[in-house]
Amino acid sequence: MKDFIFENSTKVYFGKGCVNTCLPEILKNYGKNVMLGYGTGSIKKNGIYDQVISVLEDSGKNVIEFSGIMANPTYEKMMEGRKLAREKDIDLILAVGGGSVMDCCKAIAMTAFYDGEPWDEYWAKKGTINHKPIPLGIVVTAAATGSEVNGGSVLTNTETGIKTDIDYVEANAQFSLLDPEYTYSVSMKQLRAGSFDILSHIMETYFSGPDDGNVSDDISEALMKNTIENMRKAIADPEDYNARSNLMWDSSMAENRIIKMGKDKDFQAHNMEHQLSAFTDCNHGEGLAVLHPVYYHHIYKDGLGKFVRFARNVWGIQQGSMTDEEMALAGIQALEDFIKESGLPSSLTEMGITDKEILKKAADSSGISKGAYRQLDHDEIYQIYLECL
Repeated sequence: MKDFIFENSTKVYFGKGCVNTCLPEILKNYGKNVMLGYGTGSIKKNGIYDQVISVLEDSGKNVIEFSGIMANPTYEKMMEGRKLAREKDIDLILAVGGGSVMDCCKAIAMTAFYDGEPWDEYWAKKGTINHKPIPLGIVVTAAATGSEVNGGSVLTNTETGIKTDIDYVEANAQFSLLDPEYTYSVSMKQLRAGSFDILSHIMETYFSGPDDGNVSDDISEALMKNTIENMRKAIADPEDYNARSNLMWDSSMAENRIIKMGKDKDFQAHNMEHQLSAFTDCNHGEGLAVLHPVYYHHIYKDGLGKFVRFARNVWGIQQGSMTDEEMALAGIQALEDFIKESGLPSSLTEMGITDKEILKKAADSSGISKGAYRQLDHDEIYQIYLECL
């Protein structure tokens, strides 16, 4: 394995009722003014808002609400929240929602006391955090991004047309509350998409060097198998608590940095999807489901041994008389079959994306992964988009 430094400062509280049982005690460590960040109102429909507000009020907190965080949060929306946090002298930001809410609130907490231009310093490049972020806590309502246990915050800059993030250890939430029952109200569409996002995160790390035996790859294979198994169970029975709890922890394990240690990390599919959603506002997990198999058809020969291992250890395919190339393709086919089985789209056309001019803009602005088995150029990225139509 390559050398690395591992750090994760987020304290996780996991289990049924953890908001009611754990949050009151946690809140004793923070000041009076709490910014409550959430999305477009779903937590008010499913009762989570009432539960959280009740705990905050019973704890004597002054609640300042910041709502309307969209599915693909914009830099402009983050700056709106940053302004509010500065004006209201916020002591704690509590993000209640899925990845978009977590990311936006994380970015607010990280940049509130930075006096320069946050995008230029922290998203356009890797910056240095020399100031103290506002403390951040998270109540997770959807298993998908794993943002509750890392310091990354994906934002879209609508002026530049760039969607990106960089992981800062200083930006980790101080605590995250994970109640699997909070994910029951997520739509079937988002259950499918969010669960595939988990699988994508693991694959993006797994399909990268080094390929000699290492603990990160071994853990990744177990996580992929667990995600596939429990995604099937949760789709069949959305209130299967064991399946939901496994997916919730799979999500955190995929993105708490553990499996990334000693790995190059690919994330080219994420780069391509980020630009696709920057220009079309499409669903992130669905976009990944369309892109991954096509992308892997482009690069499998460059990482042939790992794709063979993927087919054998994740999908249980017996090689028999197949060549390594045939075995690798069988693994990719198994992934494609699983995507269709899960009810996810298998083409951009199914997602309503057909404008080749937009695809060209997305391709030309896509980031190029240095950790991939083979680095693409923008022309090949555009070709992948076209093959996804």
